[in-house]
Amino acid sequence: MFKLDTGRYPSVEKGLWELVKEPADVNGWYIGGYLEQTTVPKDAWKIDFVYIVPADPNIPFDIISYGADGKEGGTGFDADIHSRDLDGSYK
Repeated sequence: MFKLDTGRYPSVEKGLWELVKEPADVNGWYIGGYLEQTTVPKDAWKIDFVYIVPADPNIPFDIISYGADGKEGGTGFDADIHSRDLDGSYK
């Protein structure tokens, strides 16, 4: 909805905060924000999500939880969880 309203995805610099706090450089931002809360949620381990804009033009963004250990990579509970599947489709 943020992109539909503003014409772009959240910036790399401000990241997911643009979903809760109106950026100065957009028009059409939904008053009240795009989340049900006024802060950016954390993952299940209470660690900040990582918001990236990949170099691949077919993938506009990725939101990642680095799992229980908070580090990139890992297996089991430490495995990374992406907002998209490996084939590039979004969940």
